Amino acid sequence: MAVQVAVCGPGECTGAERDAAWETGRLLAGRGAVVVCGGYGGVMAAVAAGARSAGGVVVGVLSGADRAGASPDLTVALATGLGQARNAVIVGSADAVIVVGGSWGTLSELALAMRRGGVPVVQLGGWRVLDEGGSPPPGVRYAASPAEAVALTGLWDGR
Repeated sequence: MAVQVAVCGPGECTGAERDAAWETGRLLAGRGAVVVCGGYGGVMAAVAAGARSAGGVVVGVLSGADRAGASPDLTVALATGLGQARNAVIVGSADAVIVVGGSWGTLSELALAMRRGGVPVVQLGGWRVLDEGGSPPPGVRYAASPAEAVALTGLWDGR
């Protein structure tokens, strides 16, 4: 079975976040990973386009009850009708989670991934969660580039 990596990020993103998501998708597809995302615009569309450019497979887990508004670069679009609850499906389907950029929905995906436990969670840019002392909580791995984000998943160590 193929490795599945969720890439989460805002539907409205900056150019830098879009570029980082596109490159992350391309790198993941180059390693044979299936990319799982929210399936709409912004970071989700960019990661799908990047993965598709490298011949990859992208599954979009849509919040709506139909496929309206889905990115054209998805290989599979799953209309769930779950609204934001679909975030649990996205991170629950992943062997690792990469978060690009930040928004409230993206933060919920990061929190769900951390609560799930047992899967690497990598953050590339975006919001930083800090504890009372101003330190990041244990568990989130921080990357400075798409290549580092993919490497920090640890999914291809020794392969």
